Amino acid sequence: MSANTFMSANSLSGPKALGAFLRALRERTTPEMVGLPASGRRRTSGLRREELAQIARISTTWYTWIEQGRDVSASASALTRLSQALKLEPAERDYLFSLAGVNDPQKQNRATSLDEQVAASLHHIACPAYLLDGCWNMLAWNAPSEQLFTGWLESDPEPNLLRFMFLNPLARSLVVDWPERAKRVVAEFRAESSHYAPTESVRQIVMALCEESREFNLWWLQQAVTAREGGERRFHHPLLGDVAYHQQTFHPAGHGEVKLVMLIMQ
Repeated sequence: MSANTFMSANSLSGPKALGAFLRALRERTTPEMVGLPASGRRRTSGLRREELAQIARISTTWYTWIEQGRDVSASASALTRLSQALKLEPAERDYLFSLAGVNDPQKQNRATSLDEQVAASLHHIACPAYLLDGCWNMLAWNAPSEQLFTGWLESDPEPNLLRFMFLNPLARSLVVDWPERAKRVVAEFRAESSHYAPTESVRQIVMALCEESREFNLWWLQQAVTAREGGERRFHHPLLGDVAYHQQTFHPAGHGEVKLVMLIMQ
């Protein structure tokens, strides 16, 4: 087989991939699509580099270097203006920011906007299931979750899993091996929060928990990081007795950092 049979690794990531992607986007974008007159003879039906740079309010030289695959940095604001100029769909914008290795400041807003269908799907799941956002606020949950977390979900107007674990006395009696589980929760949250642009909401909840919970403050300062993994989750329930579940976490497509957590009975 020839060397060109397979794509090189550089074509999938890095500056070369970013440049190739932007060039393809530019060449598919016609002047009419961005309100420019289609005057004169053009070698391509798409925008010229200088036209795109002008619309996105960036340097033509800098943009040319990006398309050429040079290793130059790109700011979130510049990528945002390029996304708007090229009229990118959300998936295209996500891919652009991913190739550039830059956190998208708009991703947080898109991620926490749930459509009714996603929330309604919880009620078709027989086991406890709930949706968390990037701050671990409970966005939606089903009846089995409300039964498992009886005394919390039905009474808390803005339920947050972190605040429940560290500030609600019910958690210490409900969650078996609470110190071990709570310590791991802190490490999981630190790891997850690093994948997205830091938001004021994340800062606020961390600061508040550090002030209100001695344990959270201690474990947060230890800088421990661990992946959110499945595994056994045991509870000592006041009505159900001792119950054990296997936790599975999924990410609904198109909702960024939103997580679907399912507790499957063992």
